[in-house]
Amino acid sequence: MVQEHKGTALITGASSGIGAIYAHRLAKQGYDLIIVARNEERLRALADRLTTETGRTVETLVADLGRKGDLSRVESVLKGDRSVTLLVNNAGFGGTAPLLAADVDKMQEMIELNVTALMRLTYAAVPGFVSRGGGTVINIASIVAIAPELLNGVYGGTKAFVLAFSQSLKHELAEKNVRVQAVLPGATATEFWGVAGTPVEHLPDEIVMSAEDMVDASLAGLELGEFATIPSLEDGSLLTAYEQARQALMPSLSRTAPAKRYKTA
Repeated sequence: MVQEHKGTALITGASSGIGAIYAHRLAKQGYDLIIVARNEERLRALADRLTTETGRTVETLVADLGRKGDLSRVESVLKGDRSVTLLVNNAGFGGTAPLLAADVDKMQEMIELNVTALMRLTYAAVPGFVSRGGGTVINIASIVAIAPELLNGVYGGTKAFVLAFSQSLKHELAEKNVRVQAVLPGATATEFWGVAGTPVEHLPDEIVMSAEDMVDASLAGLELGEFATIPSLEDGSLLTAYEQARQALMPSLSRTAPAKRYKTA
């Protein structure tokens, strides 16, 4: 039986962890791959392994998305390669230090990668998806998008941007056959935590999910047609209620007069 070819998936932050697992799962599903990361040795090793295991074509693109020139190269690929049908915006890093203990220059770097790069790559990919009749964008956010008190505030802010940006894209592209999914993982067993400043071994075991389970749940959510996927959330009605409460606010967000509760005597 010949496996259906689903086009090409471009995955950022693909040399290890969540990105590498997305690469493996998507190759198994029938996608050719363009895997993007800074670590050339890891990328090539992953590409060789995936080609051997799946028979798919795997291209590597060594790029630091925090550098304008490298980011531009990846944008050019997304704009020019008509085979790309899926973009996984996974590259990013976080922090656990509070404001008084954080390096503001590192916070700026975080914004450039988590926000600017993700936005520009999405802008590079989506017009082509629309012109070719469809495509999918998967944006990796975090539970701190809705619970920013849990970690560094700038990190929470960047992931709140990812969620809000994804919500806007979903609305804008509803009639364009372009799927948008925002994935909100909790604590996941990857190198992220060491970079963020708190090794994963220091976290309670009961809150840490394996990266394999996280990605598999997220792809299951995509198959179910979910916009926002929280891999650990057992009761999906809670997320539905959260969205319904947000929608209920809409009619009252902008009016000509202040609410009566703000009027002084």
